Amino acid sequence: MSTEQYQFDEENAVKFIRQELPVEVSEKYDDDEILCIIDIIWDYYERKGLLSLNFDETEDEQLDSDDLVKEVKREVKNDDELIMDPKDIELIVKAELNYEESLEAFF
Repeated sequence: MSTEQYQFDEENAVKFIRQELPVEVSEKYDDDEILCIIDIIWDYYERKGLLSLNFDETEDEQLDSDDLVKEVKREVKNDDELIMDPKDIELIVKAELNYEESLEAFF
C-alpha cells in the first residue's frame, strides 16, 4: 500500500475523533468545531517546531501533550465564537493524537 493512503486527512481525522469520543460529547459539536481544534493543534506544532520530519527525535523535541491540551483550551477560551467544555477539549485533543499515532504505524 502506498504511504499516500496514510497521510493526515482532516476528514478522516474528524471521523476517527468522533469514533473515539463518547457519543454525548461527539453529538455536542459539529465537524467545523472539531476542525478548529485540529487547526489549533497544528498551529501549536508549527510554533513549537514540531512539523519537521525528523524521525530521530530527542527527548526535548517530543510532544508535551499536557502543554498541548492547555494551549488548545487557552485558544478556545479566547475565541468568542468557539464555545466548548474544557473537559471535552481534552478528549478531542487526545483523540486527535490517537489518530496521528494510528498513521505513524504505517511509516
